[in-house]
Amino acid sequence: MSAPKNPTTADELRGVGLRVTAARVALLETVREGDHLGVEALATGVRQRVGHISLQAVYEALQALTTAGLVRRIEPPGSPALFEGRVGDNHHHIVCRTCGLVADVDCAVGHAPCLTASDDHGFAIDEAEVIYWGLCPACSTTTPSS
Repeated sequence: MSAPKNPTTADELRGVGLRVTAARVALLETVREGDHLGVEALATGVRQRVGHISLQAVYEALQALTTAGLVRRIEPPGSPALFEGRVGDNHHHIVCRTCGLVADVDCAVGHAPCLTASDDHGFAIDEAEVIYWGLCPACSTTTPSS
């Protein structure tokens, strides 16, 4: 008996009802190999894999992948949209105020949504989005020049 096979990127796309294209496969793989990448960086990564792709096609594919739950979009205030492949676990983010570096932070306490609202206003809360702000190790050790 053979070991179970991991699904391919194409299998994952089909599994959520998306048409499999070279651009979507390349984009999903680029998102997953990157670290909170913006659209321009993702477009560059896709172009390195499959050749020319318009920025509009990247935006449209990102929308489809995000809607399907294969990609997560985050938008820290003052930053362009960033995309990541870590989905479904309601983790949070920490952003450096100086250089903009973004890192994942697991839930602080308990099960998703990780936080208890002081007043849920009757909502059935299923997710909490938290962004911590501070200085990354590199920026916190840099002393400003006078």
